Amino acid sequence: MAQNNITKTPLDALGYGFIKDHHIPKGKDEYYLRNMQMRNGIHYRTLTAYEIEQLVRNGNTTDNWNHILVSDAFNPDLVKNCKFHGLVRIGKLEPYYLGFSDLKTPVGLYNSTIISCDFGDNVVINNVNYLSHYIIGSEAIITNVNELVTTNHSKFGNGIVKDGESEEVRIWLEICNENTGRKVLPFDGMLPGDAFLWSRFRDDKALQQKFIEFTEKKFNNKRGYYGKVGDRTVIKNCNIIKDVWVGSDAYFKGANKLKNLTVNSGPEGRTQIGEGCEMVNGNIGYGCRIFYGVKAVRFIMADHSQLKYGARLINSYLGQNATISCCEVLNSLIFPAHEQHHNNSFLCAALVMGQSNIAAGATIGSNHNSRSADGEIIMGRGFWPGLCVSLKHNSIFASFTMISKGDYPAELNVPIPFCLISNDTKNDHLTIMPAYWFLYNMYALARNAGKYEQRDKRHDKTQKLEYDYLAPDSVNEIFTALEKLELYTGKAYLRSEKKSDHDTAEAMAVGKLLLKSNNKLVDTLEITASDIENSKRKTVLVKVRQAYKIFEDVLLYYGVKSLLSLIGKNPPDSIEAFTKRIPKKLSRTPWVNLGGQLMPTADLTELRKKITTGKIKGWDDLHAQYAAKGELYEEQKCLHGLATLSEITELSLHQLDKHQINYLLNSAVSTMEWMTKGIHDSRAKDYSNPFRKMVYESFAEMNEVVGKLEDNSFIKEQIGELKSFKKEISSLKKHLGV
Repeated sequence: MAQNNITKTPLDALGYGFIKDHHIPKGKDEYYLRNMQMRNGIHYRTLTAYEIEQLVRNGNTTDNWNHILVSDAFNPDLVKNCKFHGLVRIGKLEPYYLGFSDLKTPVGLYNSTIISCDFGDNVVINNVNYLSHYIIGSEAIITNVNELVTTNHSKFGNGIVKDGESEEVRIWLEICNENTGRKVLPFDGMLPGDAFLWSRFRDDKALQQKFIEFTEKKFNNKRGYYGKVGDRTVIKNCNIIKDVWVGSDAYFKGANKLKNLTVNSGPEGRTQIGEGCEMVNGNIGYGCRIFYGVKAVRFIMADHSQLKYGARLINSYLGQNATISCCEVLNSLIFPAHEQHHNNSFLCAALVMGQSNIAAGATIGSNHNSRSADGEIIMGRGFWPGLCVSLKHNSIFASFTMISKGDYPAELNVPIPFCLISNDTKNDHLTIMPAYWFLYNMYALARNAGKYEQRDKRHDKTQKLEYDYLAPDSVNEIFTALEKLELYTGKAYLRSEKKSDHDTAEAMAVGKLLLKSNNKLVDTLEITASDIENSKRKTVLVKVRQAYKIFEDVLLYYGVKSLLSLIGKNPPDSIEAFTKRIPKKLSRTPWVNLGGQLMPTADLTELRKKITTGKIKGWDDLHAQYAAKGELYEEQKCLHGLATLSEITELSLHQLDKHQINYLLNSAVSTMEWMTKGIHDSRAKDYSNPFRKMVYESFAEMNEVVGKLEDNSFIKEQIGELKSFKKEISSLKKHLGV
C-alpha cells in the first residue's frame, strides 16, 4: 500500500543545499544565481555580539548566527520571535510603521519562520509561517501568510523544463482546440500576436520548432532561481504562495493558492489579486485585477485584463483590456477588448478576435454535441452573441456579427460582416440581416470603437491595435459580402423565373445588375443561401437591397477618408496636383488580424519566412517586427482605402476629373450624415418607446435617471466630427476649384 515519503534530515541542514551539487557549475556555489538576482545595492555584514544578544533576548533562533547578515542600519529590536535557517540577509530596519490603505503595521520581522531569504530596507514580515528562498524588496509588507516558498526548479509560469527534468513536466497552453493540436508554450511577455501565430500554421514544422527554441532561449534552465516580491508589494491574509515571481507595487489579499506564476506589477500598472483566488501555472500582466473566488489554471492574462466573481479561466489566453466575470472559459485564445461579465456563460475551444461581448447564458463551443473534442469556433472582431445563444462547432463568423437569442443546431459559416443572425423556429429557417448595425444600431457600433480606444490602458503598445469598425479586415469582408449578396440575389431571381440551368457567373451578373440599380424587385424575392448553415433547412436573407447600398456607401466613405488622409494638412491647389499624389498602381490585398494588430497577409508571410530562416532570432526580435509593422499601418491602411475606393467606384483615381471628385466628396459627406443621424436616432428610440418610458413617473424623471438625449456627450461628439468633416471637405473643394 502506498505511503507518503517522509524524509529525515539533520536540522542544521535546513536552508542549505537548495541546489544539488551536480547542478552547480564548476567554480560556483549554491548562491550564485541568488547573488545575481540581488540588485538592491545593500551592503550586508555579520552581526555584532550585541545584536546577537538582542535577537536571542527577543525570542529569535538560528543554528548559525554567522549566516545572518544585516545592513549597517539594522535594528535588532525590530526582529522578534523568528526562526532563521540558512543564509538570511536583512536590510535596514527603522522604528516606523508602514501603512497601505487601512493596514498599518510596524517595520520588522515578527513571528515567522524564515529560510534562506534576502530582504531589502524597512520590510514588514509578520506571522509568515513558512517563508523560504525569496528575495523581498524594500518596504514590502507580508503579513498573515501561511506559506511563501520557492523550489529549486521553479519556472514562474513559463513553459520550460529545468536541468534534469523530464519533458512530462513541461506546461503547455492548449488554446483554440481541446484536442491539444494548437497548444503553445506560455511565457512571460507573450503577446496575443505570438499566441495566434504559434497556434496557426501547424503544418509548418520549421516555424513551430522555432517558437519552441525562442521560448527555451528566453529563459535559463539552471536550477536555483529564487522567488521575488518587489518593492512596496503588499501580501496579506493569504494561504499558499509557491514559485511565484511578483513585481513591485502588487497587492495580494486573501488568496487561497497561487502557484507557478509570474505576476507583473509596477508603475506601468499595479496588479491586484483578491479574496478566494486560486491560480496555478500562469502569467499575469501589468495592471491586472483578479478578485473574489477566481480559478485559473494554465493561462495567460495580458496587461490590464480582469478576472472577477468566480470566473474560471483554463488553458486560455486573455488579451489586454479584457474582462471576464462569473463564467467559464476553456481552451480559448481571446484578443484584446473582450467583455464577458454575466453569470453562467460558457466559452470553449474558441478564437475570439477582439472587441467582443458575450452575454449571459451563452454556450459557445461546447463539444458535447460532437463525436470528439476536436471542434473549433472562430469569431471575427466585434462578435456579439445575445442571451442564451448556443452555437455548435465548427463555426466561423465574420466581423461584427450579432446573434439573437436561440439554440443554433448546426455549424455556421457566416461570411457577411455587420449582420444579425436569428433562429426562426416558427418557420424553421435561419434568418440573416446584412448591415444590421448600420441599419439599426449605429450608436452602439460607433460608441464601442471610441470606448475601446479610451479603455486601452497599455503601457507597452508593441502591437498597434485597431478599434475602428471600418478597417482593412472588415472592409475586405464587406467586398466578400457584396459578392455573396449578388450570387444569392441572382439565384433567387432566376428561380423566380423558373430558370434552373444557370451557372454561378450568370447568377452573380443578374444579382449585381439588380442590386446596383437598387431595383425594388429584390424586395419581393425570397433570397436564400445554401452555404451558411450545415443543415437542410433554408437560410433566408432579408433587407438585401438596403444592405447592398449601405455596404457600397460605407466602402466609398472609407475610401474617401483614405483620400483625405493621403492629402494630410497640405491640400493641393489644383486637380492635377491632387491626382499626382495618388499612386498609379493600387491593389486591395488580403489582411490578417494578428492578435488585434491588422497587417497585410504578405507581411505575415514575410515574418514567417524571417523566423524560419533565422533572421528573426527570438521573441524580442519578433516583437520589434510587430512594432515596425505597426509604424507602417496608417500608410498601408491608406493605400488599402484608396484601392477600395477605386474598386467600388470603378474609377482610376489618378485620372479623376472635377466632376468625379465632387461626386466622391459629396457622397462621403452624405454617408457621414446618415451615419451621424443613425447614431442619434438609434439612441433616440430609447426616449420615445412607450415601453422604455413606462417605468418612469414622468419624462422629467426619465431624464434625471438616464440623462437627457440632448446632453449625450457621445452624440455631441459625433455631431462635432460631422461638422469638422464637412469643413474639411469644403476647404478641399475650394482648393481644387470643384
